[in-house]
Amino acid sequence: MMISMTGFAARRGAGAGYAWVWDLRSVNGKGLDLRLRVPDWIEGLEAAVRTEVQKVAARGTVSLTLRVTLDDARDAAAFHLNEAVLGAALAAVARVEAAAMAAGVTLRQPTGADVLTLRGVIDVSAQDAETGPLRAALLADLPALLADFAAMRAAEGAALSTILLAQIDRIAGLAAAAGTETASRAGTQRQALREAVSRVLAVTEAVDETRLAQELALLAVKTDVTEELDRLTAHVEAARSHVADPDPVGRKLDFLMQEFMREANTLCSKAQSLALTRIGLDLKTVIDQMREQVQNVE
Repeated sequence: MMISMTGFAARRGAGAGYAWVWDLRSVNGKGLDLRLRVPDWIEGLEAAVRTEVQKVAARGTVSLTLRVTLDDARDAAAFHLNEAVLGAALAAVARVEAAAMAAGVTLRQPTGADVLTLRGVIDVSAQDAETGPLRAALLADLPALLADFAAMRAAEGAALSTILLAQIDRIAGLAAAAGTETASRAGTQRQALREAVSRVLAVTEAVDETRLAQELALLAVKTDVTEELDRLTAHVEAARSHVADPDPVGRKLDFLMQEFMREANTLCSKAQSLALTRIGLDLKTVIDQMREQVQNVE
């Protein structure tokens, strides 16, 4: 099944005296770019989360945010703010905002929850300093989030597959129409060549027949689009095969779009007829539309 690089999933959970909210989303990208924002005071969490996300995403810009707060049922007396660290954190935030303002950059205002996730802002009593149970609870909750995320990317991929197959059929139809037009054009071309040769012979006393034959052969080669149509047909079959491939095929399809466009451009340059030129332009339009869709394929 084709997979889209566009996806979103969110999930709430609670355990080990905490509550949390996951937010996972992705957009297209040339490679896999993982951007994780998880509490750094939970030891070993980021590396574990990164490993799991990489199992469900091969390409795309993937952003995951995790916000962890104390559960209302937890004894908050065991926690207190480290005023010194909090002051330093707020001062650093102020400096960042001032620098951004000076550079003309607008930043999202940090929330209290953002500040509380910074290491050291909240002191934990000795009996609660171990974050292993929390990390285990979070990692146990993560698969459900990733399943929702993968399901949405698969649904988007199925929709993409339908669109791409329709566009491939359109390209195949235009290639067939080009073949029909080429066949009907052959007789017209031969007649035009005969008339041109007759005009040359009428005004020229001596003609090098060998040179004339060479020029006519060269002209025939320059206007022959058989190879271009054969390659278009081969590309159509390759594209259909890629769409049906369960493995990530975005890069393969992207390369194939370049090959499609190369043949369409050559077809237009060799057309030598208004009808064939129009077919070539229609081909370029469909290929360009298809290329935009391919940018979202994993």
